[in-house]
Amino acid sequence: MSDAIVVGAGPAGSAAAIGLARSGATTLLLERTRETGDALCGGFLSWQTLQRLDALGIERAALGGQAVRRVRLFAGQRQSETALPGEAMGVSRRRLDGALQAAAVAAGAGLERGIHATALEGGMVQTRDGAMLAASSIFLAAGKHGFRGFPREPAAWQRADPAMGLRLRLPAHPSLDRLIGDAVELHLFDRGYAGLVRQEDGSGNLCLAAHKSRLDDAGGDPAALLRMLGDTLPHLGERLAHADWSRAVDAIGHVPYGWRARHTAPGLFRLGDQAGVIPSLAGEGMGLALASAAAAVAAWRHDGGDAAPAYQKRLAATMTRPFALANLVWRMGENRHTAGAMTSMASLFPALVRMMSEATRIEPR
Repeated sequence: MSDAIVVGAGPAGSAAAIGLARSGATTLLLERTRETGDALCGGFLSWQTLQRLDALGIERAALGGQAVRRVRLFAGQRQSETALPGEAMGVSRRRLDGALQAAAVAAGAGLERGIHATALEGGMVQTRDGAMLAASSIFLAAGKHGFRGFPREPAAWQRADPAMGLRLRLPAHPSLDRLIGDAVELHLFDRGYAGLVRQEDGSGNLCLAAHKSRLDDAGGDPAALLRMLGDTLPHLGERLAHADWSRAVDAIGHVPYGWRARHTAPGLFRLGDQAGVIPSLAGEGMGLALASAAAAVAAWRHDGGDAAPAYQKRLAATMTRPFALANLVWRMGENRHTAGAMTSMASLFPALVRMMSEATRIEPR
């Protein structure tokens, strides 16, 4: 029997496994995929997230990501550009997850791949092949996908028109270097937005959060939606000019942006997107993953599995303000009546952009 089982070897799960193993816990890290892939979300690492990676012993130079120093907003013909509070990084999830998994193994955690956890009950993890794995503490870090028995309900205003997550990788090209440079870009449009950042190989990671109704306007075809947006949004169209349309557009449905887990059972710590789903426009998904892992490990060190309910309550409280601000900016940005005004405001008051960037970071107490 392990001291701890961590379900999911993404950033939250791997970071928790590193902390647990370094604390002397017998730790088993379970990952459903057999190889480290390039997950749909999480290509932006904020200045604060980079500090958390430093604390875990993940060297920035080894990640080799693209330096990100500015945020650029586009709404129709309007645009603004503001320096970020600190230097961030664009890096693929394949590179990031691989580095964290290697660090977890080096710390002494056992990593088992191809293990699909299907249920959690009574301190046991049930796998698809029928095995029952026992541990005194379980850390659920299954990412944005739902996990049976642990529903995540979006806010009421999202239910009629749920949010979808889409991603297209743009191949490296000199035009991307010229157009994007050291910025992370947010292209605002009716009922959605697109975020774009360059990654370690010079490719562009283009992620969209769009409501289902907007995808329905394009016949339910993600590639058709991207082409439609490229035709109507000139700046985004420039960046899509060299897209490789033979690549599939990755998609995930019904993302419960704004949801938070306020309660849990003793012995069960919920991490990352299983603890809360911050609107991705904030660029704090990876920050939440690492912050929740650090807070969960600290709580476990103090009182073992019995610390889980108090940890979950504290983390939910910590997420209140960043989530509220991120929700506000998201709703303004995807509204055609307010997106332009928001972009103009950002241009006139860059200090406000930096303040919002700081205020949407996750700092567990």
